Amino acid sequence: MQLSLRLFAIANMVTPGNRLVDVGCDHGYLPVWLVGNGIVPSAIAMDIRPGPLSRARENVAACGLEGKIALRLSDGMEGLAPGEGDTLVIAGMGGPLMERILTEGKEQRESFSEMILSPQSDVIHFRRFLREIRWEIREEQMVEEDGKFYILLKAGRDEKALNEKEPEDKGREEPWASCPTPEEWFGRELLNRRDPVLLRYLQKEERIRLEILSALEAAAGKSALAGARMSQVETELQVIRAALGRYEDRDTDPVS
Repeated sequence: MQLSLRLFAIANMVTPGNRLVDVGCDHGYLPVWLVGNGIVPSAIAMDIRPGPLSRARENVAACGLEGKIALRLSDGMEGLAPGEGDTLVIAGMGGPLMERILTEGKEQRESFSEMILSPQSDVIHFRRFLREIRWEIREEQMVEEDGKFYILLKAGRDEKALNEKEPEDKGREEPWASCPTPEEWFGRELLNRRDPVLLRYLQKEERIRLEILSALEAAAGKSALAGARMSQVETELQVIRAALGRYEDRDTDPVS
């Protein structure tokens, strides 16, 4: 089975020998590939939609892996018991939905040794969310496929933060309520190694912000909302350019 570039990158982040749980498994390509190649001994593939799960079942059967891959119809981790897996994968969903799954499945979440996560939106807030639940990002990848960019995060429990008092639930704060740092938005590890895919992403985001500003400047005198949006976009542009500055000064030591 041939994996997409994004799924192949996720597969390479899974610790060999771990039992896999794939939430939102779609057609089951990831667990089939990992189990079929002997990288993981077993997997549980879960999806809320009967259609994709049915196709995943067909793929599992076609590869003769029925005894090693369990398929479950489940909303998030409702159909999972704590301790049934070692590596949790959630990919291809928006950040808010992933946060809900990880919050409602707290008991299951805390039984994993690692999580591999790929939020498709609200990345800034999602990074903050991981800190709040005391998980730390240990590896980051960015993949470009078919003109789209995907961020992949491998997280482990933050042992240093475990004894800290858990913050009160203040609700879901907007990501720009406090201006993010380049590391929060784009990732410390990716910036440290001056990742070439991240560079292309930053250049694209810079172009987008400049186009938005050009359009907003024409409407600024007619709308107070346009003026407020201009201010936000200008702030975003400053953060993007701060990140781009890491690439321009090649003599500067990587971020500590």
